[in-house]
Amino acid sequence: MKKIGIIITDPEDWTARALMNEARKKGFSPFALDLRAAEVDINATAAKSAARKSTVAFKIRDINLCDLDAIIVRDAGAGTFEGVSFRFDILRELEAEGLLVINSPEAIRNAANKYHASYLLEKAGLSTPKTIAVQSIEAALEAISGFEDAVIKPVFGYKGKDIARVKDGEIRFSDRKAEPLSLKANLQKLLEERGMLYIQKFIENPGRDIRAFVVGGTAIGAIYRKAASGSWVNNLSQGGSADRCVLTEEQKEIAEKASLAIGTAFAGVDIIENLTNNLNKEIYSCYSNAKEKSLVLEVNGTPSGKGIFDAWGINPAGYILEYIEQSL
Repeated sequence: MKKIGIIITDPEDWTARALMNEARKKGFSPFALDLRAAEVDINATAAKSAARKSTVAFKIRDINLCDLDAIIVRDAGAGTFEGVSFRFDILRELEAEGLLVINSPEAIRNAANKYHASYLLEKAGLSTPKTIAVQSIEAALEAISGFEDAVIKPVFGYKGKDIARVKDGEIRFSDRKAEPLSLKANLQKLLEERGMLYIQKFIENPGRDIRAFVVGGTAIGAIYRKAASGSWVNNLSQGGSADRCVLTEEQKEIAEKASLAIGTAFAGVDIIENLTNNLNKEIYSCYSNAKEKSLVLEVNGTPSGKGIFDAWGINPAGYILEYIEQSL
């Protein structure tokens, strides 16, 4: 029986449980593993894996990770730089040992880093909101002035947290009140905390975005995510609601190309419908696609499957396990 490790931090997470259940249905032996409990013994010549002749022992409890056939990464866990880096190094090393790891550590890092993801999406010829990354307060103020309505996101943010919108000289955060300071002072504080600012033009939209789920290069379904009343952030974790979405052919192609550009085996691709009338090169980072009405916001390399299941009854976990079955 093939053994699959499912990397989680919350055993009650809907997607984690769905992956465990689907693995059993496919005849796999699944193990829920928290990578924060992993230990690595270098030069462990007496602890070789039965499956792989490794002199490094990767263990969680009494499980030798090299004895697994595949790993699915749902959540590797947040934390300090060294802790997170260590866990991703383990995934990279297990991949080098011959395990199938999905999503790959490289793909997860590509998706998690919004700045680098924007670069990869641009190089793939996909339309995204106009984006400028800066390291000085002067450059930040200039970019915001040019955009008129701007969004500042943490490069490694998640669940719609700590996003700022700047319009008419005022700054608003997605999940907290701005400090009673001037715009420049608030921006300076963000810059000092982050070391750089990732700034995008706010795209006028119908009060929703699209989360398309892609597995193995094919979009299997999508939902609209609608912002809560009085909010401009569509994330479900920020109070947004989900409705069924039928992708246009353009949107389906965009989602599939975005997943490929980031390198994900499965992904949640966030798309925004543009309502801006003046479709000119100032709106887009990819000028050749300026007539497109849908833009890629970002790609999530560890997406939840609950929203699309609740809306459509589509369980991405089944597709992911089928992909693994075909890949082993």
